[in-house]
Amino acid sequence: METATQYLAQPFTWGLGLGLLFFFFSAWGHFKTKRELRRYRKHLSDKLELEARQYEMIRRDKEAVAKENEHLRLRIGQMNEKPEQKMLRDLEVLSRAEKRMVLQAPGFAGAWEGAKSAALEELAAEDQGRSFPKRMLTRLFGSSSGSAPVESTLLAGPSGDAEASAAASPSAAAATEK
Repeated sequence: METATQYLAQPFTWGLGLGLLFFFFSAWGHFKTKRELRRYRKHLSDKLELEARQYEMIRRDKEAVAKENEHLRLRIGQMNEKPEQKMLRDLEVLSRAEKRMVLQAPGFAGAWEGAKSAALEELAAEDQGRSFPKRMLTRLFGSSSGSAPVESTLLAGPSGDAEASAAASPSAAAATEK
């Protein structure tokens, strides 16, 4: 027992014990830090996998919406090729051009042609999806200006008298009675 106490009394033994104690705490902290780093790497890889899946889903949804948009654009083009749709489109062009002409310059043929071409450009932009469809709003809420309905303006003669034009044509008379 005396030899053990002699060895413990030596400064080298105290230094060795203290050094081993510090080494143990240092190794413990190192392994603890390595374990946390492994856990953080796993969390990061899981997060990246989830984000990649989400990105892939969003990309697929975007492609599906783009295909649907293209399909609908083609359907609109096909619908516009039907004769009754062409008539409605022409009627819409004339209605818009008439409204613009009445507001800008009543009585001038140049203003009429300019308004008509502007209305055609608006409809072309709507068909291509670059502009909000005004005709849907006018169909839902009616015209915002106080102008006459399209049918009565188209049926009116050069003098603007719908009754005189209706008397001249039996089909026009039937249309004005509706």
